[in-house]
Amino acid sequence: MHIRLIAVGDRQPTWVDAAFDDYVARLPRQWQFRLDTIATAKRHKSSPVDTAIQAEGEKILARTKPADHVVVLDERGKQFSSKELAGKLDAWQTVGEDLVFVIGGPDGVSGTLKERANTRWSLSKLTLPHGLARVLFAEQIYRAWSLSTGHPYHRE
Repeated sequence: MHIRLIAVGDRQPTWVDAAFDDYVARLPRQWQFRLDTIATAKRHKSSPVDTAIQAEGEKILARTKPADHVVVLDERGKQFSSKELAGKLDAWQTVGEDLVFVIGGPDGVSGTLKERANTRWSLSKLTLPHGLARVLFAEQIYRAWSLSTGHPYHRE
């Protein structure tokens, strides 16, 4: 199983990149974790926001394969505890599908992308800046792995 994060927004503050990279460096090498970034589509006052959302969605979909298990991070998705996420990762790993997580642009993800998603995951009911969502995603994926392997990172 390989894991990828496709995230809209190619420029993040230094602290986001540092924190994200720190957690990614801790992930197991066999996951071959990779971050793919997509530039945020231009938004104009005269054009509907849906145009930008659709353009970003098409770029994301172009980077997925039919066999990928796509998990869209969506505020209206299902929330998982850290233990539940660890169980999901274990189950996905057993099936052997490559995992593609998606963080959309500032206005969300397209309906087409939501339909393509195998899973919709909400990190929180709070509205999070995209950079913070990246860091939280990386930390939770690392925490889930640590739970599955008995690593002492997770404490209860």
